[in-house]
Amino acid sequence: MFNLVQKRRWYFLISGVVILIGVLTMTYSVVTLETRTPFPLSVDFRSGTRFVLRFEGPISEGQIRRVFADHGVTNPSVTRLGEVGENTWQIRSEFISSSDVQTIKTGLTAVAPIDESKTEVDSVSPTVGAEVTRAATLAVLVAALAILLFLVIAFRQVPNAFRYGACAIAAMVHDILVAMGFMSIAGLLFGWEADALFLTAMLTVIGFSVQDTIVVFDRIRENIPRRKNEDFETVVNRSVLETLHRSLATQLNAIFVMVALLFFGGASIQQFIAVLLVGMLAGTYSSIFNAVPLLVAWEKGELPLIS
Repeated sequence: MFNLVQKRRWYFLISGVVILIGVLTMTYSVVTLETRTPFPLSVDFRSGTRFVLRFEGPISEGQIRRVFADHGVTNPSVTRLGEVGENTWQIRSEFISSSDVQTIKTGLTAVAPIDESKTEVDSVSPTVGAEVTRAATLAVLVAALAILLFLVIAFRQVPNAFRYGACAIAAMVHDILVAMGFMSIAGLLFGWEADALFLTAMLTVIGFSVQDTIVVFDRIRENIPRRKNEDFETVVNRSVLETLHRSLATQLNAIFVMVALLFFGGASIQQFIAVLLVGMLAGTYSSIFNAVPLLVAWEKGELPLIS
């Protein structure tokens, strides 16, 4: 029988290198970004106003900036979206009241008519932005706590049930850090900003990661009383091999759908799908090559400072 968990130190090393790259990138973003965050934040998580405007004729970045400056908005972020001929622009600035938004749009219309059917304006006040950030952090923490309690209760008949929950949480943290690291790199390279869909992607990644881990852990729980003559590492390795095809089949089906959506789903969901895809790939890896080997390492006393 192939011993999959025997190479656990290599699995941990690979995960460590990937996470380190992400952490270094996030640290760089915290130091360099004005928001002092691991990746750029959209107006969903901080106060501000975002315009996505489709003009019926050509307009330059300088003309857009002059209109905003005439209405007291200094140094907005102005980005062209799509091809030059599409005349679509995204403008981000500090929070602007609804009345001032309309005034600015009127000023822009005087320069080039705006296609109202393809215009979007989002505004988030400082209070709402802070509340959304707190709610997002709380959602992730509550999800982690709920998963830990569920696994401890579900595996209460297995020796050291807490370890199963702790290892599942460790794998989940691994997936979160990988997805966040990817988002940080994409933010630096492509200007991506974390929005409400990013939070949705992260919570979905958590669900997929834990689901796959539970499948393997449940088989370990079944095999422990059946194979009392085998040591723990052999039982765990057998359980992984028995569930490997099911885990890979389930995850690969979802990954194929994500890849299709990434290429053909349109620009509006591309960022969401990309983060979700990276998180799911990390979840598939961590469930097999992190959570389970970590459980074995803990059982054999290989983890420093943990008995």
